[in-house]
Amino acid sequence: MEIINIEARTFEAMMTGFETFAEKVDALCRANGEKTMQEWLDNQEVCKILNIMPRTLQTYRDNGTIPYTRIGNKMYYRSDDLKRLIPHIADRQKQKKLNNSKID
Repeated sequence: MEIINIEARTFEAMMTGFETFAEKVDALCRANGEKTMQEWLDNQEVCKILNIMPRTLQTYRDNGTIPYTRIGNKMYYRSDDLKRLIPHIADRQKQKKLNNSKID
């Protein structure tokens, strides 16, 4: 085990810096209201909920329709974002069906 000695005023300066940092993090959390974990869904769950194919979900990600978070090689979606987008996506699907029926 290695022991490192530092001066008291250096230690106090470090502690002050840590406290300032912690206060800033708390202030950011309060400002965003995100101190609690929200439910996150993966690709498979989102495709099932929206009744879409994985390629359609990728298109929604690519064009910015669905916000997501990438952790490693896996995508996750907040359930709150999905709830807001369901009516919008349903309208797109209805419009697509109408356009396809006009072509027939």
